[in-house]
Amino acid sequence: MNARVVVIGAGPAGLTASYLLSRRGASVTVLEADPVRVGGLSRTVDYRGFHFDIGGHRFFSKSKAVEDLWTELLPHDLLVRPRSSRILYRGKFYSYPLKALEAFWNLGPLESALCLASYLKAKAAPIENPVNFEDWVSNHFGERLYRIFFKTYTEKVWGMSCREISADWAAQRIKGLSLASALRHALLPRPKTADRTKVIKTLIDSFRYPRKGPGMMWDAAASKTREAGGRVLLGRRAVGLARDPAKGTWTVDAATPEGGRESFEAEHVISSAPIREVFAAIAPEPSAEGARAAAALRYRDFVTVALILKARDRFDDNWIYIHDESVKVGRIQNFKSWSPEMVPDPALACYGLEYFCFEGDGLWAAPDAELLVLATRELISLGLASPGDAVDGCVVRQSKAYPVYDDAYQANVSIVRREIEARYPGLHLVGRNGMHKYNNQDHAMMTAMITVENILAGRTVRDPWRVNQDALYHEAGAVGGDDEELGTRAVPTRVT
Repeated sequence: MNARVVVIGAGPAGLTASYLLSRRGASVTVLEADPVRVGGLSRTVDYRGFHFDIGGHRFFSKSKAVEDLWTELLPHDLLVRPRSSRILYRGKFYSYPLKALEAFWNLGPLESALCLASYLKAKAAPIENPVNFEDWVSNHFGERLYRIFFKTYTEKVWGMSCREISADWAAQRIKGLSLASALRHALLPRPKTADRTKVIKTLIDSFRYPRKGPGMMWDAAASKTREAGGRVLLGRRAVGLARDPAKGTWTVDAATPEGGRESFEAEHVISSAPIREVFAAIAPEPSAEGARAAAALRYRDFVTVALILKARDRFDDNWIYIHDESVKVGRIQNFKSWSPEMVPDPALACYGLEYFCFEGDGLWAAPDAELLVLATRELISLGLASPGDAVDGCVVRQSKAYPVYDDAYQANVSIVRREIEARYPGLHLVGRNGMHKYNNQDHAMMTAMITVENILAGRTVRDPWRVNQDALYHEAGAVGGDDEELGTRAVPTRVT
């Protein structure tokens, strides 16, 4: 009998798992809560012919297996796009990564000298055993550069002091990039290398991107899953997971758009749903300790305000970071720079202003019309638009966009992991929210690939939790150890 697998969530991790399993003969059912789109955080929204990405997704990975899978899923629709992102600080643009002469000119000789002195002081007398974001970044860049280029934006993203954010998050997002490496990149020619594991991803010059947004990739994965015999069901929110120890099977209950309930039985459940939601719905009930740990995991949400404007060519970056305390917007996407096909009228531009918030707070609950006015006003105040430029727009709210790395998250995730391994065999956590790890889509895909390999082998061949174990960010570190083998290890072709 072929193995039966229920996949909860049709994002990059879930659809990677469903496609790889279905083409190898497994009976796969994907349950996706969204009634319209697959892709999760990597979906594409279509508004009156304008396409925009939720959060920005560059298709570049140090894993050959991931790159090959993207090519396999979407062989004819991947563009090669120039990478460009900058910081807007006090009305001036700063390239990211740093360009030494530009930064010197913009900051001025006195401020530049003070930043250099601060950096040298940090190198000479670093903070021992940094446990929070502020201390970790100050050690790597100096306190002055931390306050200019990290503090404001980071606190907008997380809604808390940088001293409350775990150093793990800094290590994961920034490791591999330092002031020294950025200066070397700016001043010295780089030797060409075909080895993607040697590239600091913040320093890449180009990436691939689906011509009408990342949703194309995951639409293709869903389609190919169905072609291979799998099911991808939209509008199905998993509301119950119950394991029968006698039968060794799981029953997953899903709410339907009509208010009904459907049940699916399987030997394995692959979940990319937030851990907090899974533990609230699982049976047998978790221990009191496990329930408390899962419930304590926190998430950060955000709102994208997509504004359609008269094209003024104020910036051509993929996105810019807003280091300005006078406005609430944290980052601004320029969707035409991701792909010209995302904006149907060359006389117009489409910007996505990202506002980080908690579900239910003032920004989240504000009416769409109010958010459109706010975004327009802030864009003008930043000098990125003129009065009368905005002609249309829409608002998209994204809950649980970021797992929060507070000072207790590691202990809570460890408790959850131990409980799953001890009490819930056949339940596999993958992806960003499924593992409460700030994975990017290539890392989320890697966790799914390893999980598929384990299911096909009937045993744990490799540990998916080791992806990003050393806090490696896809723009910052080298994929090491087992992760490099994803493109070369033989995978069984039959499920029994």
